Amino acid sequence: MSNVGRSRRFAQAELAGLALLIGLVAWWAGAGARVESADPPAKTPAVPNPAAEAKTQAEMKKYTEALVGTEVSFDMVPIPGGEFVMGSPEGEADRGHDEGPQHKVKIAPFWMGKCEVTWDEYDIFSYSLDVKRRSITNVAASERDKLADAVTKPTKPYTDMTFGKGHDGQPAICMTGLAAKTYCEWLSAKTGRFYRLPTEAEWEYACRAGTKTAFSFGDDPAKIDEYAWYLENAEDKPHKVGKKKPNPWGLHDMHGNVCEWCIDQYYADAYKKHSAENPFLLVTKEYPQVARGGSWESDAAGCRSAARDFSKPEWKVQDPQLPKSRWFHTDALFLGFRVVRPLAGEDIKLPPTEPNKDR
Repeated sequence: MSNVGRSRRFAQAELAGLALLIGLVAWWAGAGARVESADPPAKTPAVPNPAAEAKTQAEMKKYTEALVGTEVSFDMVPIPGGEFVMGSPEGEADRGHDEGPQHKVKIAPFWMGKCEVTWDEYDIFSYSLDVKRRSITNVAASERDKLADAVTKPTKPYTDMTFGKGHDGQPAICMTGLAAKTYCEWLSAKTGRFYRLPTEAEWEYACRAGTKTAFSFGDDPAKIDEYAWYLENAEDKPHKVGKKKPNPWGLHDMHGNVCEWCIDQYYADAYKKHSAENPFLLVTKEYPQVARGGSWESDAAGCRSAARDFSKPEWKVQDPQLPKSRWFHTDALFLGFRVVRPLAGEDIKLPPTEPNKDR
């Protein structure tokens, strides 16, 4: 059993995939630093949303982000800045070797998706459903729409990427870290608000929600059924988001359902490399990239707040394409993501995705 899901064994192993060229340097450099273009383009106003506006932590509140030109929306929850001890203590049951040493980390305030990104949201990006709807209804594209339309989209999948696990209200699954990152770029262009994947430190901080126990609900794994879809209750599939109890900060499915991408490169000794404020280890290659939270395939131990996992070439073994897709992990039916929006990130310029040169 891995930290996140049951071990998957295959008859053959795949050679290491093409390196991901993810331009994340400008995302989160240092302790909440802001990075701006030397010659920024004329600013296109954000889609109006008064509830999403805040200049200080005290002004942050929950808000709903509606995707203009669609009937789809999602909720964002404010996460207060603060300090926490990252990692698990040596005496924690089922502790992984990569969960230490424990270290104190300071995190800047941010918003986080109340739930994991669903197919309802992801399909608008992946299949340009908003563009098609504008064409059918004869509605002109806004300046924001034009910026979003210019973002590189995934190539057409060779099969149904839900693999019969459900669609409406269900977490989107099987995407690569590049695809999740590009969705965030599209969402930022679409709304005018800066969205990205969480750092691993932000993710654990939000998952713990001020707690110091193995789970956000305590140390007793017997209570997990109330908070998570996992190996013992999921019936071999992910479930609609938001159906289990939230953690103390109002986030659903942080334990189980699908594990979630972070923007960090995985290192077993990452915690020895962390800075004291907003630590983040830049992704420079596809494998291994951090995924957190456990999934419907995980046992209770794999859903702990400190449990870590990472991407592997085996997540793409069944992909029949050559070269294998840089957008889809055909064997990772347990893998999804959620978005964050840093309070200090309104003026960070999101680097463009590399042009789509292959699959």
